[in-house]
Amino acid sequence: MAVPPAYADLGKSAKDIFNKGYGFGMVKLDVKTKSSNGVEFKTSGSSNVDTSKVTGTLETKYKLAEYGLTFTEKWTTENTLGTEVCIEDKITKGLKLQFETTFSPNTGKKSGKVKTAYKREYVNGGVDVDLDFAGPTIHGAVVAGYEGWLGGYQMTFDSAKSKMAQSNFAVGYKTGDFQLHTFVNDGAEFGGSIYQKVNKDLETAVNLAWTAGSNATRFGIAAKYQLDSSASISVSRPFLTHLRNCWTLLVKFMMTI
Repeated sequence: MAVPPAYADLGKSAKDIFNKGYGFGMVKLDVKTKSSNGVEFKTSGSSNVDTSKVTGTLETKYKLAEYGLTFTEKWTTENTLGTEVCIEDKITKGLKLQFETTFSPNTGKKSGKVKTAYKREYVNGGVDVDLDFAGPTIHGAVVAGYEGWLGGYQMTFDSAKSKMAQSNFAVGYKTGDFQLHTFVNDGAEFGGSIYQKVNKDLETAVNLAWTAGSNATRFGIAAKYQLDSSASISVSRPFLTHLRNCWTLLVKFMMTI
């Protein structure tokens, strides 16, 4: 089996069907260029039609491939400056180390983060540490995969409060044109998604989520149809209903298909 996805990317194909391509009320622009000496420039901007609020970022990136190093500088319209230094596959194959800092000249606020990621066949894991004077916050995640089956765990530990802030589990199954993803977040939120590539042009997705202590269930269906190489149509329909009604609707949908 190839390298399994990171924990955050479990169920990503279904998430993309629901979330990508619905930029209503927003105007977005992304521009990427690369200079002759290898420096990459990326400019992103968005404008909210209703509020007229404009946000943007400017990013420069330079890679030293022979040393496995990547240097990145970021600036946002909120006047936040960011620096990233990354080294990959040099200490050992599959290991990535990343150091991030941000600084806001207006407020003087500073922050730092150290990220580690390791991925090889059958396993993909990482540990991130948010540096804080009160005590670092540790984020960890690991995913193991075997013959299409995936299992993962994600946690966050707040050392300042000496408590576990997050504890999530996920189990799934993935093939070339079908993906099943189920999860339990903090023992209180349960959910899952199904993604299927019906043919080369049509993709469909279904998701379902329920929170302990509530009799309401979040349910949605979505589809994407590729008209040609440059145009596609996406349809998404969320529902918030009781579990019994939700299963009735799901059965009717599957029978219609």
